[in-house]
Amino acid sequence: MSEYVCAKCRRDLEDTAINRVGMQCSYCGSKIFYKKRPNIRKRLIAR
Repeated sequence: MSEYVCAKCRRDLEDTAINRVGMQCSYCGSKIFYKKRPNIRKRLIAR
């Protein structure tokens, strides 16, 4: 399971690319990534 998604092509980053010092998408060559976040709605109570 990959924790990062490429910002340009929206594909999951392969685990082999994460272990290197400079991360780069193996499909499009982009160096910008987003960390996957769960799609959970949080309810906050105002004070």
